Amino acid sequence: QVRLVESGGGLVQAGDSLRLSCVASGSRLSSYTMGWFRQAPGKDRTFVAATTWSGMGTYYSDSVKGRFTMSRDNAKNTVYLQMNTLKPEDTAVYYCAAGGEVLIRLGQANYWGQGTQVTVSS
Repeated sequence: QVRLVESGGGLVQAGDSLRLSCVASGSRLSSYTMGWFRQAPGKDRTFVAATTWSGMGTYYSDSVKGRFTMSRDNAKNTVYLQMNTLKPEDTAVYYCAAGGEVLIRLGQANYWGQGTQVTVSS
C-alpha cells in the first residue's frame, strides 16, 4: 500500500511560479514510476509529467514541456513539480500518482493522492 499526499497548490497570476510536493509513504516505493496528472473543470484527467525513483528518465506532456520540471528527493520520499510561467489554462486539480511505467504512460496508476488545486488568473 502506498499513500500519497500533495501540497503546494494555490492561486497565482499568469507568469508566476508554484512548486507542488508529493510525499509518498509505504512499501516498495522504488519500484514505482511517479507521475503528476491534472484535471481541469469539466475535462478528463490528463498526464503532466512522470519520473522513476531510479532516475532512468523524466518525461512531460507537450503542453508543459519547457515550463514544468519534475524532480525527486529519494531521501525524503518526495517528488516535486516546479511550475514556471504559469498560464490560465494550467488551472486544474493536480494529482500525484504511483504505478508501473506502462500504466502511468496510459494515464492510469495504482495509487493516487487527494489532489491540490492550482488556479492561475489572467
